[in-house]
Amino acid sequence: MEIPWLNQITDGWRASVMAGRAPHALMLFGAPGTGKRCAAAWIARCRLGLSELQSEPQYPLTIPEHADLRWLSPPEDKHAIGIEQIRELVAALSLTSYAGGAKVAVIDPAQAMTASAANSLLKTLEEPPGDTLLILVADRPGRLPATILSRCQRVGVALPPKASSLAWLDRLQVSSGWPAALRAAGNAPLAAVASLARMEDTETMARDFAALPEHHASPLEVAGRWAKHEPEFVLDWLCRQVQLCILRIFGGRAAMPGGGISDSVLQRMDRRNLFCYLDIINKLRSRPVDSFNVQLTLESLLIDWAGGLPHRDM
Repeated sequence: MEIPWLNQITDGWRASVMAGRAPHALMLFGAPGTGKRCAAAWIARCRLGLSELQSEPQYPLTIPEHADLRWLSPPEDKHAIGIEQIRELVAALSLTSYAGGAKVAVIDPAQAMTASAANSLLKTLEEPPGDTLLILVADRPGRLPATILSRCQRVGVALPPKASSLAWLDRLQVSSGWPAALRAAGNAPLAAVASLARMEDTETMARDFAALPEHHASPLEVAGRWAKHEPEFVLDWLCRQVQLCILRIFGGRAAMPGGGISDSVLQRMDRRNLFCYLDIINKLRSRPVDSFNVQLTLESLLIDWAGGLPHRDM
């Protein structure tokens, strides 16, 4: 697939390789849905000889298959990359290449590594065996230890301009729903593709979210409906809505899906409480889902939201 806003990333990688300055540890970071994994897959394919470095980049949407590629993610039944996974990866990288060339390891998402897993990777990041390239993909690099960050060449993948994103999405599929899907996805084009498929869900959630502080909906009933979705989806969506509210309060012109929160509700909210509320949501997003009760957590969050996060006299 052509993803034009990634070409700056791949041009930089191509120039580094041609100049003999390609790093042995690379971190691609940025918001979810910007295409970091597609860029990582393209770089991996080039390093393994599956794609021509000088050709016009076509970005893979799936993980490449190669005997010398290890793509490490949390197991299906977990939300973290554990120390045993890293130890197995390090042991595999120390073996001779199957194809007699380079080896590539991708850790995705890197912030999912436990503290012990990250520590066990440090020596390999510092001195990878043989012709090995390590690529770390991070949605939230701030969750990673400084010792990991300092050992990688960091490359940010920025959100493209809204107009460019909408034009790209229309080339994929003509739809009148792209503006709302892109907005719901935090302006990340690849995330908007998934968002369009869930527009009915997000529109219902937006109506619930707007109704709660007006006392037109019950926090417990809304939490029960939201708990039927994947917790990551709900928390990511909720994070974006609170961010949009903050932009509205501080004079932004962000449009709220599903009608949005009324100005009168926003005026009643304590700005400090709103930032604290966002911080709580972000902390939950960084935790493994199995570390908290999803239903009770959503009930607590929505009870607070229904209360309007009001101004309090000091």
